[in-house]
Amino acid sequence: MSECPHVAELPRPEPPALTDTCPQCLAAGTHHVQLRLCLVCGYVGCCDSSPQRHATGHHLETGHPVMRTLEPGEDWRWCFVDNALV
Repeated sequence: MSECPHVAELPRPEPPALTDTCPQCLAAGTHHVQLRLCLVCGYVGCCDSSPQRHATGHHLETGHPVMRTLEPGEDWRWCFVDNALV
């Protein structure tokens, strides 16, 4: 994993998760596969393996570039703009 220019622009410390699940999945009555945290605003969305792909949708709507996994035992971040682990 390498640093992309978007990582340097992220707030420090990272924002807290706004919810403990994907609110859009909850509202729609669907289930998520795994959760992701937006490192700009704290939005929690479901991963691309989930039917609705809300984390990616959040990026497309807001332009927020970097998210990280919220899964226990995992520690990685993804930059949507650079399409890379960072």
